[in-house]
Amino acid sequence: MLLTVSTTHTPARDLGYLLHKHPDRVQQFTQSFGTATVFYPEATDERCTAALLLEVDPVRLARRRERTPDFSLAQYVNDRAYAASSLLGVALADVFSTARSGRCDSRQELADGPIPLEIVVPVLPCRGGPERAHRVFEPLGWQVVAEPIALDEGFPEWGESRYVSLRLTGTLRLADTLNQLHVLLPVLDDSKHYWQGSDEVDKLLRSGGSWLVGHPEREWITRRYLGRRGALARVALTRLAELGDDTEETLEPPDDEEAAQPEEARVPLNRQRHEAVLAVLRELQAARVIDLGCGTGSFLRALMDDPSFTGVAGVDVSASSLEIAARRLRLDRMGDRQRSRVELFQGALTYRDRRFEGYDAAVLMEVVEHVDPPRLPALVDVVFGHARPGAVVVTTPNVEYNVRYEGLEGPRHPDHRFEWTRAEFATWCHDVASAQGYDVELRGIGDDDPELGSPTQLAVFRHV
Repeated sequence: MLLTVSTTHTPARDLGYLLHKHPDRVQQFTQSFGTATVFYPEATDERCTAALLLEVDPVRLARRRERTPDFSLAQYVNDRAYAASSLLGVALADVFSTARSGRCDSRQELADGPIPLEIVVPVLPCRGGPERAHRVFEPLGWQVVAEPIALDEGFPEWGESRYVSLRLTGTLRLADTLNQLHVLLPVLDDSKHYWQGSDEVDKLLRSGGSWLVGHPEREWITRRYLGRRGALARVALTRLAELGDDTEETLEPPDDEEAAQPEEARVPLNRQRHEAVLAVLRELQAARVIDLGCGTGSFLRALMDDPSFTGVAGVDVSASSLEIAARRLRLDRMGDRQRSRVELFQGALTYRDRRFEGYDAAVLMEVVEHVDPPRLPALVDVVFGHARPGAVVVTTPNVEYNVRYEGLEGPRHPDHRFEWTRAEFATWCHDVASAQGYDVELRGIGDDDPELGSPTQLAVFRHV
């Protein structure tokens, strides 16, 4: 089975640095089921192509399949040696392990950014046909060509097989590309060659945590990857939900004026939230800011990019989210001066913690709706009564606006415990401000509907 990765980035031979495989060498890697070979069919400054060829030993593979009944010919007569599957996904993960991590000491800036890429998989099992390949890869930014392969060209009346010839073109990070292929090859095949244990959830999150959270086919991909094992899928989807502080940006209303604009001109709601909260913090002239419920750190990144914020802290109850936030901020590569500006720590917002104290402003961005209503008074006590920052900025969905989201049933996020109307949010804000010694101002974020208001509600509490 074969997979090729090509680029026209100049100089294209830098692909060898990113993959950590020299274009002038042919390298072989022994797998438990065969041999993986990496070579370069072309390597010029204008275009470079790396090929991963996997030759499967059917005897070694059959011996590994201890669960196959002795009478079954499936272990000897199959497509495993020729069609891209979990075998190729495992080989790719092993051979390009460093590239998947995004590390490249000699070309780190190149590894951190998108480059033009072309991926070709000549024979890919794809249950669901070409349409399924489009639904899986297009949301990730790929242009997809998935051509069905005839069952037998000599007998066209037999129809098409379950295989497609896949070509992807796009401008993406190479590390993201390899991680996507590692997950999606076995997903489209709907089969794995090895027993799946609880560690498969961790593997999925390591490879897919950065892009699967907001994928419209997230649940389908997760269940397929985990072999439809319900218990594992529930664990994985719960953990993805914990990482999903940015997923609501995919919920954009089908506004006629917005739809008339070119796609690149639309500003995702999540970005509008970030910009609105940053504007409020600058208006407050806050220097030290704590992001309460920071999730995977996307807003922390925005805070760190502004030198006027001299102290930035992020707190979340999820340790795995904080690990992702640390990677997103690249704490391990920060200089001492930058590193002294930021602090990450684990904590629960319903328990008093001295580490929450001493900040000019606290941010609760899309957080309160994740708290069970009986626990909200404890959050208010911790944030407004105990930590008592100079200002608190709160954003939360406006449930009245949900009718503008086509196909949305229920809350915007599966972990939301509630979503407030504008009147309900205003009542809560004024009650908190009155009880805790704050003034409050209510605003909106996103397109303002004359009847329904804005999609996101914003409150600015100032200590008096």
